[in-house]
Amino acid sequence: MNTQTLSRNAPAMTIEASDIRARRSSLLHDIASVAGRALRAVPKDLEAVIPPVLIAFFFFIVNVATLKPLTEGNVAGIDYTAFQMATAILLGVTGVSRAPAVVLDVQNGYMDRLLLTPIRRTAILVGHMVADMAVAAGLTVPIVLLGFGLGVRFESGPLGIVVFVLIASCWSLAFSGFGYAIALKTGNPAAVQSSFLLFFPFLFMTSSYVPRSQLTGWLDTVAGLNPVTYILDGLRSLTLQGWQWDELAQTALAIGVVAAISMTLCFTALRKRVANG
Repeated sequence: MNTQTLSRNAPAMTIEASDIRARRSSLLHDIASVAGRALRAVPKDLEAVIPPVLIAFFFFIVNVATLKPLTEGNVAGIDYTAFQMATAILLGVTGVSRAPAVVLDVQNGYMDRLLLTPIRRTAILVGHMVADMAVAAGLTVPIVLLGFGLGVRFESGPLGIVVFVLIASCWSLAFSGFGYAIALKTGNPAAVQSSFLLFFPFLFMTSSYVPRSQLTGWLDTVAGLNPVTYILDGLRSLTLQGWQWDELAQTALAIGVVAAISMTLCFTALRKRVANG
């Protein structure tokens, strides 16, 4: 018996196309892959991250220059530069996300191709959000350095700086959910860009420029209901007072409430996009 005879007698082996499957990776690997792609795109899209920092610089410097003498002259014991840095931070990190990139993925068909792969659907959003937190942390650093240059000091010490950056990043993530919800729902870049406008009323109807004790009437009532008030209070406590656990707990609760709403909206929009795709 030779090899040709064995070849003729061997059973035929056929592989159906349906038997071929891509090996499913872990959730962490999926998230890391999406986050890595999002972060690699940041240097190519600097116009999305540089303007927020410049806006934060502008308002920080102008507000301190114009309002510091008036505020410190009427409110005893306040360091208005440190007080204003929290407002500058929120201006710098709010609305900064990769949601516009998700819109492009929807428009050019990349999202549809991605949904054909075995990647976990939740990793698509979570990966982008991990990248958003990294970008927000990076944007916080130059604003904090400007604050140091203007004389701001952290009463909570070096660890307080880390918590300060973490709070800013978590708030940026909580707010970014609204942008992702709009991106997945509409696929319209203009609609996503306008999502930042949702933040402006919340910022100005709060203690963004003067302490809450100086607010009166309906503005004081609205500020008390505004979650941004408690985020500002938490950030300011780290610079002005040190470790104020009650204020930090209120900050965490405020971020959690906003995140619960925004994440529900964006993951619902993702499920609908997957179902329709």
